[in-house]
Amino acid sequence: MANELRKIGVGEDCELAVRIDDYLLPWDTKPPVVMLHGLAESGEAFRRWVPYFATHHLVVRPDLRGYGDSTPMQGDYVYRFAGLGDDIVRMLDALKLDRVFLVGGKIGGTLAMHLTAKHPDRVIAVAAVGAPASLTSFNERAPTWRKQIREQGVEAWVRETTAGRLGSSLPPAALDWWIKLMSKTKASTLEAFLQMVPTVDVTGELPSIKRPALVITTTGSGLGDVASVKAWQETIPGSKLEVLPGDSYHVAATDPDVCARKVREFFDRVPT
Repeated sequence: MANELRKIGVGEDCELAVRIDDYLLPWDTKPPVVMLHGLAESGEAFRRWVPYFATHHLVVRPDLRGYGDSTPMQGDYVYRFAGLGDDIVRMLDALKLDRVFLVGGKIGGTLAMHLTAKHPDRVIAVAAVGAPASLTSFNERAPTWRKQIREQGVEAWVRETTAGRLGSSLPPAALDWWIKLMSKTKASTLEAFLQMVPTVDVTGELPSIKRPALVITTTGSGLGDVASVKAWQETIPGSKLEVLPGDSYHVAATDPDVCARKVREFFDRVPT
């Protein structure tokens, strides 16, 4: 097996689509790496990351509830952030994965930190890449985005918000790829998910993280300046902060090679 797409039931109302990348030699393997994507994405968001890990780690890239090839959610579905974490734990159980490395981009990184705090027995180490600890500042943006999506469609919203998300470093072809990826998201999923987003805040959970943690941000991130990121990062005991130059807040997408190398090097130093 090299690449496989599985469907895993995580409840009566949802199957998660899970991409599994397996290039392992049975005698030379390390624990699995689970990669959690952000808003309006899928496991394909980590496509460029896979080569950095898949020779020694089983790489698991789920499409979060409602996204990618997972079951779409209706607009009146009530997302719970902790419920997204429960989905991932059920996925790990179904795949018989005991302990894993976690990587998350954007809100996927927020989710990875939540899982590490709440399920330390399942996480070896965590990397939060371009991830906020709190999304309460979206209490004004989220309703505006929902209105735009209802009136103009998902692609119009993605195109209008891409500059803030991906900054100015990517070539047009890369921007087009990301726009197409994100525009595949069902409007109903975004209607439901964006109602949850402003309620997400894991700041109080961070001191409970007892696993090695790496936080990566940029000098010009629109999700918070370096000082504000450092303030919450330092509440994670023993954690490390990496700051990359740039004006993207989705640094996992704009700088995948640099980020993947840094995360791999960090994970390689963690005893398993």
